[in-house]
Amino acid sequence: MSSKTKIVVLHMKEVIYTGIFLVLAVVLAVVLFLMFGRGGRADAASADVLYHAGVYTSPITLNDNTFDVEVTVDEDHINSISLVNLSETTTAMYPLMEPALEALSSQICSSQSTENVTYSEENKYTSMLLLDAINDALDKAKVQ
Repeated sequence: MSSKTKIVVLHMKEVIYTGIFLVLAVVLAVVLFLMFGRGGRADAASADVLYHAGVYTSPITLNDNTFDVEVTVDEDHINSISLVNLSETTTAMYPLMEPALEALSSQICSSQSTENVTYSEENKYTSMLLLDAINDALDKAKVQ
């Protein structure tokens, strides 16, 4: 039996490049696992989160007068609803705007929902307009 000696010649440059590529492949695999590996499991703390905490606005335009309905939310509560950028002329032209919002705001903040909100017949269209703007702002705040 003859024994033949095999000689393998490795260039140091190739060994270093191979090592670097292996390290990068491992780092890429770890990053991909962290990004996509936990997608199916939800945390228990995030299960009751309804909104992204913050202040959300929805614009309303009435006869070239634009103002915003501002909704402030926590992760699980609607804290307040108010009108911002409301000029004095708009307040004078639409005197039912602020009382209608106060009535809606108290109902929505106490029930934490825009479902089954009641309003008077004299404020029907104003309340519907405000309720649509509040729902738009809450849609922006909702956790998907």
